[in-house]
Amino acid sequence: MKKWLPILCMMMGMVACQQNIVSDDPLLQLDFSHDTVLFDTVFTSMGSSTKRVMVYNPNKHAICINQVSMREGKHFQINLDGENNLDQLRDITLRGGDSLFLFVRAYIDPLAENSPVLIEDNIAFGVNGKTQQITLQAYGQNVEKIQGDRGLMVYQHLKLTNQKPYLIYDTVAVAGNLTIEAGATIYMHAGASMYVYGSMTANGTQDNPIIVRGDRTDKLFDSVPYRMASGQWDGIYLLHAKGMMPPMYQLNYVDILSGSVGLYVYSESTGLILPKLTMKNSRIHNHSIYGLVVQNVDAEVVNCEISNCASYCVYLAGGKHQFVHNTIAAYYGYPYTNLNIHQNIIPEDVAAVYINNLSKNNAKTISSFTNCIITGGRKQSLMVATPLPDYYEGRFEGNYLRCDSLDEVFAKNNVYASDSDTMVFRNTYYLYEKYHYYDFHLDSLSPARGIGDSIVALSYPTDREGYRRKAKPDAGCYEFVESL
Repeated sequence: MKKWLPILCMMMGMVACQQNIVSDDPLLQLDFSHDTVLFDTVFTSMGSSTKRVMVYNPNKHAICINQVSMREGKHFQINLDGENNLDQLRDITLRGGDSLFLFVRAYIDPLAENSPVLIEDNIAFGVNGKTQQITLQAYGQNVEKIQGDRGLMVYQHLKLTNQKPYLIYDTVAVAGNLTIEAGATIYMHAGASMYVYGSMTANGTQDNPIIVRGDRTDKLFDSVPYRMASGQWDGIYLLHAKGMMPPMYQLNYVDILSGSVGLYVYSESTGLILPKLTMKNSRIHNHSIYGLVVQNVDAEVVNCEISNCASYCVYLAGGKHQFVHNTIAAYYGYPYTNLNIHQNIIPEDVAAVYINNLSKNNAKTISSFTNCIITGGRKQSLMVATPLPDYYEGRFEGNYLRCDSLDEVFAKNNVYASDSDTMVFRNTYYLYEKYHYYDFHLDSLSPARGIGDSIVALSYPTDREGYRRKAKPDAGCYEFVESL
């Protein structure tokens, strides 16, 4: 072995020399980990997240990067190997087999129009008389920023329009009425919340829904948008003080996504006249604590999907609650996903729907569910906590339920899940390699098909997406459609 040592050292020295010899061969080129760097929506006057590109020299000889330039250099900022001054990025020697780190960030000034605008530029690398480019793209979006000096913005009344999106940075408190127009988009910054002490009217449409979501528009990973991560913002709280006029809350086609608490509706009153929540055709999805909490409030909830919350998807205590054709699915954090896209909160071993008729501090609780789906990863997805089942006034009929059989006094004509039921929905897990996200439309073999009460369904002839219900309607907010 000793006699080969000088030869090995000589060979290693020759390789090292080749790596350091700068070649002017015009056929030699750089390799990039990405030829195009695409930023999703970038809010004007706010910088984007930083993206990384690797610049490789795959050749055995060193090459000289004579110059690095940008076509405009107005909307994007770059840093190459620690240097961000383009004038200094000249005559860079890159050894054979070596690489450089390139960091790119987008910053877009306010635009002339409110619709998203595609902004483009490129980074040019001059090597041996040739030019190689990396394309930079971003969609710039004007936003109306709501931010207080001390983390709190207080309004007597507040109207949010659909002219351009809103970015709520802090806590917004509305003493009177909150009105949200159809088509409005509300981005919530980390920790942001909305408190409403009067009425709320948020009437979206099927074509122009109202969307409330986190403000991260970039990606956790290449195939994982941040919108899939829960706990990005705090929540929406509708609060009623005792002695005040009971308010009305109307939500239609409203999507509330990926916060800590979706919608928390609470009244101090326990009298005969309570605040009223009417929520239709809406979606509360992917929250790191609760989905919908209704306490001492009457509620009518129709054609809604309430899904994937670490604690209760629905918690009811006090008031008369009518749920018709809703899909309530709790698969948050269960081993149906091979990637943690949720906040690091251990899912509580609680039901998807919990009805609390035990507390004397609340108004009387009468919660009825018709033509709904209540299921999830937990075996007991529904809990009715009432002291005397024979006297409970709520009703369950035409539902698909994952729980032990309910008392026949208040539950009839329901289908109960068996342990082998795995085909209720199209998809109850997330695989980022195949980009399979949770999909709570019904599977073709779903046991929830055709089990709904047809008389009740006559009052709700279309599902959440506008499809007509069949003579034997499906349970849940989505009617099975063969062509989908």
